[in-house]
Amino acid sequence: MTTAPPTPPETDPAAFVAALRRLKAWSGLSYRSLERRAADAGHALPYSTAATMLGRDRLPRAELVAAFVAACGLRGAQAEAWVDARSRIACGVVPPEPPPVRRAPSRRRMLAGVAALLAGVLAGGGAFTEDEDLRETRTAYGVAEAR
Repeated sequence: MTTAPPTPPETDPAAFVAALRRLKAWSGLSYRSLERRAADAGHALPYSTAATMLGRDRLPRAELVAAFVAACGLRGAQAEAWVDARSRIACGVVPPEPPPVRRAPSRRRMLAGVAALLAGVLAGGGAFTEDEDLRETRTAYGVAEAR
């Protein structure tokens, strides 16, 4: 156990149980050793229950998660993180996805936009000229109209 223990995912039950399997592998303990260590920590975790729990992709009960992580040697905040993650998954609270990465427009797209703007100006489309609606709006709000 020279490396840091795995951290609990908060995505779905299958990923959570897979992380529990990694935690068992990290601990290097057998199911019988986990049973004894859980009992030493004040929990009940029969070895057959632990094996069944890790053999399924369903979310285990909170007390089994607490017993299992304690048996693997986690204490305090590390153990609480596993129980809290299990609760969030059970309640359907999933962390928000990061916002999508906005890519800058390609050079080709930018040039096409500039070309369209210039074509409108050169064709007399009035891209940079004032139209009657704009003059009326300015007048309605008290802005002096310059003619």
